[in-house]
This record gives sequence, C-alpha cells and structure tokens, in this order.
Amino acid sequence: MASSVFLSSFSSSSSLQLCSSFNGDYLAPSRCFIGAPVTSSSLSISGNKNSYSPRKFYISAKKVSGLEEAIRIRKMRELETKSKVRRNPPLRRGRVSPRLLVPDHIPRPPYVESGVLPDISSEFQIPGPEGIAKMRAACELAARVLNYAGTLVKPSVTTNEIDKAVHDMIIEAGAYPSPLGYGGFPKSVCTSVNECMCHGIPDSRQLQSGDIINIDVTVYLDGYHGDTSKTFFCGEVDEGFKRLVKVTEECLEKGIAVCKEGASFKKIGKRISEHAEKYGYNVVERFVGHGVGPVFHSEPLIYHYRNDEPGLMVEGQTFTIEPILTIGTTECVTWPDNWTTLTADGGVAAQFEHTILITRTGSEILTKC
Repeated sequence: MASSVFLSSFSSSSSLQLCSSFNGDYLAPSRCFIGAPVTSSSLSISGNKNSYSPRKFYISAKKVSGLEEAIRIRKMRELETKSKVRRNPPLRRGRVSPRLLVPDHIPRPPYVESGVLPDISSEFQIPGPEGIAKMRAACELAARVLNYAGTLVKPSVTTNEIDKAVHDMIIEAGAYPSPLGYGGFPKSVCTSVNECMCHGIPDSRQLQSGDIINIDVTVYLDGYHGDTSKTFFCGEVDEGFKRLVKVTEECLEKGIAVCKEGASFKKIGKRISEHAEKYGYNVVERFVGHGVGPVFHSEPLIYHYRNDEPGLMVEGQTFTIEPILTIGTTECVTWPDNWTTLTADGGVAAQFEHTILITRTGSEILTKC
C-alpha cells in the first residue's frame, strides 16, 4: 500500500500536522518535528496595483506511536468500508416456539438436568486413542448436520424451521443437540443473521434474500461434543457481505495453519488479526474458541485477536477456533433473552468454526465430512 500523509487545513494561526505513514502491513511512526514560523505571501489585486501581504503559518508534527496509528487506520477503514457496503433492515425478534423434545434413550450432557450455565473447565481435553475415535465420530456428524442445514437456507424459510430439521437429524443419529438446555438455551442450534454476532435463537423470522446467516451446530455423541459453524448466503447477497464472509473463512484457515505441537496459542490470534486487518475488518474480542471433548467448554481459551497469553499446544489436544469478523464496530448489545448478541452499529458479522486435533506435525480438522 502506498504511503499516506494527512494534512490539516491552516491559516496564519493554525498548524500543519504531519501524521506517520504506513507501508503494506507495517507501521512507520513519524519523527517529531518542531519547525520555526515560515513566512508566506498571498497575492491580492486592486485595480492596476499588485500588493503582497505577508502571512505566517507554523509547521509542526506530532510523534504518533504505532498503537495510535493502528487505531487511526482502523477507524479510517471502518468509515471507508461502511460507505461501500449496504445494510439490511435491522434484525427484529420473532416468536420463539417451545423447546423440542429428545427421546429418553439418548444420553444427555450433565448440564442439561441442572439448567445452570456451567463454569468453563480448567482442564485441557486430551482424549486417548479411544476418545479421539469418538471425537471424530461426533465431529463428522456435526459437519454433516451443518452441511444439511446450509441447504435449507432460502428466502422465506424461518430459522425455527432450520432448528427443527437440525434437531431431527441429530436425534435420528442417536446424538443430543448440545446447545439445547445449555445454560437455559431453548433451541438445538444457533442461527445468527446479519448483524447478529453469535448465539442467535431460532424463531419465526423468515430469511430474506440478501441475508447472511451463521449456523452453529454442536452434537453430543457417545460422550463427546463436536462443534462447528459456517456462514451461508441467502439469495442474492451484497458483494461487500460476500467479501466479509470469504475473509472470515480465510482467517479460520490461517489460524488453523499455525497449529501444531509446541506452538504458542497466541500465534492464532496474531495470524487472524493480520489477515482481517489487511482487508479492513475487525476481530471480535468478546467471544473465544475453547477446549472441547467430553466437556463442552474448557481451557484453553482461544483468543482470535493479538494477545500475550501464555501456553503451548500439546499433541492430542482438541479445541475450537471460531473467529467473528465485523464490517464496523466490534462493540455489541445483547437482547433481553441473554443470548442473542448484535453489533452495536448494525453492521454485519460473519463467523466460521472448526474443532481441531493437535498432532506432532500440525493439526487435523475433525469437523469435516
């Protein structure tokens, strides 16, 4: 990217501020200059006489730190991106139908009976050979269910109908839909439309042409959870939305690419942030990836943004990576249902997620079919 310099307007008493430039992805802070007054002349014409009136202006430059420059660039990109991408009508709550039933013979996760949101377990989940085989089965089922759910995304289809189809497919496979009853969550899948960052509750709202929707599927099969999500297009979607979704999926892929035994967890956030910023998008910090296995949510917490958290990956470990990117702000608001979380400015958000297994030479994506 070409260097840029931003100049303020000036008069005899104003100052000219030179901001630091940036090249490519690297910031180059400016030097600090304090200059002496500079004399200028302006030409005025009165009749046949030319007269020159001296003017003075002051040149100065403020030293801008790398962090300040990054914040400025981020704000600039937010404004540029907002002007290029259209917005869908604001998301409105529909009617939430009663909770679907699960046959008694299907084993349930421990949290279902209590209805209380469990604490995040502090133990890493490192299944043995038998556990890994069960994880593969659970994750493969989650991937198949997600792919099927994606085929249902069409104008006029309700998210409640998607929830019902997902629920039926999961229980037909002898598994339990992990979100159902988790901390009181009333549905079997999360459906997050347009500006909904995550945890959208399926309801009676019909999908519209131009919507994007993230469907987040988790199944509990034979004592193990498989967790995955993807953002789908409904009908004719704005090109700006499509680009956001494409870059979000690429961020997930780049985060997975750094994973292997002995790698630091913070590399995931660094790589995702670098790629998102290259396209002017922002990474949501509030929601993180997590360990997964017999327990739905555990350590390690996977931060998708730049961070200095300690910790190294261990062979046999299973966890999710699930970045959320936004076109505008990453600030959010939560509806009274205590789950549905939207961007504060109404800008769209996209998310992708995989469950992965750490190996000696890299990682294996388990949520594939």
